[in-house]
Amino acid sequence: QVQLVESGGGLVQAGGSLRLSCAASSGISFSAMGWYRQGLGKQRELVALLSDSGRINYTDAVKGRFTIARGNAKNTVSLQMNSLKPEDTAVYYCTARRPWYADSWGQGTQVTVSS
Repeated sequence: QVQLVESGGGLVQAGGSLRLSCAASSGISFSAMGWYRQGLGKQRELVALLSDSGRINYTDAVKGRFTIARGNAKNTVSLQMNSLKPEDTAVYYCTARRPWYADSWGQGTQVTVSS
């Protein structure tokens, strides 16, 4: 079973920045890695997804502020979050996809943006 370990969450003031990192325990090749988030009382939503072909999808709410990138180590991905807003407050989950298997998920890391 693939384990995804996230790091980098925390508390920041509005307008600040945070960087999230995710590392997979396995050397398996994934077709995509990315980030979802779930605010209190809300459904989990896609934040950013990076495919192995280099295609990137961002939700409209973070375009121009967040940047997803692969790390130097295999099966690592980061999310640089700038100009954070209180509405970005959520638990952020790393995900990894591969054909024929259910998506793998990290345990989540809390991001809190104070106004």
